[in-house]
Amino acid sequence: MTIQGVSALDTGNEVGLGRRKFSEIPLAMLLLAPSLIVFGVFIFYPLVRTIRLGFYRSDPFGGELYVGWEQYWDTLRSGDFHHSLWITVLFALLTVGFGLLIGLSLAILAHQRLKGITIFRTIFSSTVATSVAVSSLMWLVLFQPSIGVFNQFLDTIGHEEPVRFLLDTSTALFAVAATTVWQNLGITFIILIAGLQGIPDDLYESARVDGASAWLQFREITIPMLSPTLLFASVILTINAFKSFGQIDLLTEGGPSDSTNVIVYSIYQEAFENRNPGVASAQAVILFLILLLLTLTQFTFFERRVHYAGGDDE
Repeated sequence: MTIQGVSALDTGNEVGLGRRKFSEIPLAMLLLAPSLIVFGVFIFYPLVRTIRLGFYRSDPFGGELYVGWEQYWDTLRSGDFHHSLWITVLFALLTVGFGLLIGLSLAILAHQRLKGITIFRTIFSSTVATSVAVSSLMWLVLFQPSIGVFNQFLDTIGHEEPVRFLLDTSTALFAVAATTVWQNLGITFIILIAGLQGIPDDLYESARVDGASAWLQFREITIPMLSPTLLFASVILTINAFKSFGQIDLLTEGGPSDSTNVIVYSIYQEAFENRNPGVASAQAVILFLILLLLTLTQFTFFERRVHYAGGDDE
């Protein structure tokens, strides 16, 4: 009898709790409404609109002709799109690889307990407050053939012929990549030094007691414990690389000879220079799918090799 009474009471409580949760749905929707409206207007609607435009081809008179999936297939088979995708992949490899390497080096340096190290932390993270336009113009002056610092340095070591960094197909992409690495260095440094500060000091103290060298501590403690932060930073840098536009527009305008014509700049050219929004929309949708697939791949593949504090490796 008591057990049946308790069961009935529990069932009644569950029903009451369910009704209470159901009655709170209108309030929850009301609180979420501002965010949903912002996301709908600035994210979901433009996405749906872009997908729709990809099904239409512009005629010479400004009209739209429905072509369905044909435009997407034509874009995927386009040699120009393949070239832009290849340039984008090279650009991403350069910026993500060197960005993580330099950012990690500076973060480890700034993590040392040295007098005045706070000043260097501020300097290393200062690029996060610099706009793309300002940093691009600054590097434009640095790369300038006649008065640029880089060419002046080359001249002092005996290289008399100035290097046209931004006008040579063999150096333009590296020059833009260097600019992008510098632009993203602030946020990369902040992310990585925050990860370093989260590693318990007890691990290093135990390793030093056991006689572990600095390199062994870095390999066996720092890298495994920092792996979640490195994964996050690599995803952020990859997304930034694939959507880079401002520095390319200001430094090279996709040239010379399309050697820096990444996908985003190709989308801009199709939409505003060639007056072909359908092709630009198709490229934008494909870029979105590429980024989505790449991000999922990074999390799926690399997360298995990530060590989380307090848990086992996956």
